[in-house]
Amino acid sequence: MIEVSGLTKIYGSHAAVDHINFTVNDGEIVGFLGPNGAGKTTTMNMMTGFISSTEGSVKINGFDILDEPEQAKKQLGYLPDVPPLYGDMRVTEYLDFVCDIKGVPKAKRPEMLKYIMETVKITDHSHRIVKNLSKGYRQRVGLAQAMVGFPKVLILDEPTVGLDPKQIIEMRDVIRALGKRHTVILSSHILGEVSAVCDRIIIINKGKIVADAPAERLTEGTGHTNQLVRVDCTREKAEETIKNIPLIKEYSINEKDGELEISLSGEEDIRAAVSKAFAKADIPVLMLKPAALTLEEIFLKIISGESPEITVGAENKTTAEKTEEQAEKATEEETEK
Repeated sequence: MIEVSGLTKIYGSHAAVDHINFTVNDGEIVGFLGPNGAGKTTTMNMMTGFISSTEGSVKINGFDILDEPEQAKKQLGYLPDVPPLYGDMRVTEYLDFVCDIKGVPKAKRPEMLKYIMETVKITDHSHRIVKNLSKGYRQRVGLAQAMVGFPKVLILDEPTVGLDPKQIIEMRDVIRALGKRHTVILSSHILGEVSAVCDRIIIINKGKIVADAPAERLTEGTGHTNQLVRVDCTREKAEETIKNIPLIKEYSINEKDGELEISLSGEEDIRAAVSKAFAKADIPVLMLKPAALTLEEIFLKIISGESPEITVGAENKTTAEKTEEQAEKATEEETEK
């Protein structure tokens, strides 16, 4: 479990990270997203103890990363955006070296390293020199070092950088499997990858968390209702009908298989109005279904301010937040008495 409370990092007069709070529960795979300069990497560096925070705390399975660094880091495996590899070592030599650093008993190493190399699919390259590997395989070796010692928590910064499409799909499967044994925080600029792998998504912008919700709930509160309609009529008649529906804000029409496929967007539920309008125009409606926004569209709406912030659900609040809320409630009740 990861608990981040009031985490802040200030450089001069600039708050790179500004009092953020979130909790990642055991077995969750969480996507951590943000535009360049949002404070994402700074947050991850504070979570792993690479840099200290100005205020706030990070606890890894109950151990504070600054007050109890040795115990906290035993719970943690980290893959930075540039894997920390020694190029002149062979893969097995490097992983054995990482075992030395992490204090893994020699008797447990063969079985553990066999499992890890099979999981990240580098067994066939285990005796090669690291610097002779492709970028994609070096990335896999970096993930393997993060898994050494089977830490409870894995923090992965851009784990699929340099992988080809086939390798990306394989890595997604690896990360999903890791979620059965580890708590995982995954940072990536490939939003499709995040939505395919993660249970929950956190978005940070300008040092503050602006969204924290399961991926399927991120469309809530984006300010628009999208529908996909398929009809059998001419383009002119479809456009004339759409223009008579006041709730429609935007639309696009594509021809598909001799029919028209229309994407409609409005600020309210537009289903009833669309159905009535096409029925009145005597236009057969062959399909009417929600057209969900892509994660890329949601991400852009949130960070641009077009969509309101999607606040953290009660189930994801930190202990500190819950305690503060309970204290405030108790104070209010005492005041009322």
